[in-house]
Amino acid sequence: MSLTLVLTLLLSVLIGISLGLLGGGGSILTVPILTYVAGMNPKEAIAASLFVVGATSAVSVVTHARKKRVKWRTGLIFGAAGMVGAFGGGLLGGRIPATVLMIAFALMMVATSLAMIRGRKDHTPEAQENDLPVFKVTIEGLVVGLVTGLVGAGGGFLVVPALALLGGLPMPVAVGTSLLVIAMKSFAGLGGYLTTISLDWALVGGVTVAAILGSFIGARLAGRIPEAALRKGFGYFVLAMGVFVLVQELPAPANLILGFSAAGIGVLAVLCRFLIPGCPLRRASGTSTAKHATAEHTATEAR
Repeated sequence: MSLTLVLTLLLSVLIGISLGLLGGGGSILTVPILTYVAGMNPKEAIAASLFVVGATSAVSVVTHARKKRVKWRTGLIFGAAGMVGAFGGGLLGGRIPATVLMIAFALMMVATSLAMIRGRKDHTPEAQENDLPVFKVTIEGLVVGLVTGLVGAGGGFLVVPALALLGGLPMPVAVGTSLLVIAMKSFAGLGGYLTTISLDWALVGGVTVAAILGSFIGARLAGRIPEAALRKGFGYFVLAMGVFVLVQELPAPANLILGFSAAGIGVLAVLCRFLIPGCPLRRASGTSTAKHATAEHTATEAR
């Protein structure tokens, strides 16, 4: 077994941990791992990521279903619409230049990371099973499915907020239901890609097994790590990965300008955060921590 394969499998465990902890983020990690570590063609990496994330999500949804965290009607409606969009995205993605796909993927990573770092508003809607906005859920499913099928990313971090806001699901249920949706539309997107490419199924299978093992680790860690801190930390990591992919894919001198600019901003952010008492980053972190502590106290009182 080569060192590259071992490293690929070890990193693949992070894919499952991400899905188990956050209900998304699998493809954000899978595509760069398969492209830059395993050496796969970008189109093959995107297609393979759809299988890996789909299979891992399908296994993970069983655990959530046992804990009554899956709303099957909402998930199946959203997932069916997502499958249509994902298959179309997979068909289209197989005919788009690889560089264009990777740049689009990197931009999706940056957008996702910024949303994660910013966080979401404290919103815990009540379930609305008897008043499901089927039309809105269907349209949202089509759009999210198209994006996922096209660039192999944007699944969980788009599905979870959509299910919470449009489907009226509490956040833990939205995370569990999102895994059902992700599995459905990932396999549909894969079907679209397989019309134009072929995969190394031995490698894909190994990565999938490693990711599934990681999902069990993520499930055990869930609840032990503050969600806000975890999501924000992962967001910064995804942002760095997105910039890295853009630097790799953009032509010179745009890639050099972006790389030096990102490095400079990163250094300034670190200096501000740790050396300047009045830094906005420090105040934002403190506010977030205070809100999280208040939320935990409220939840404890409710129990």
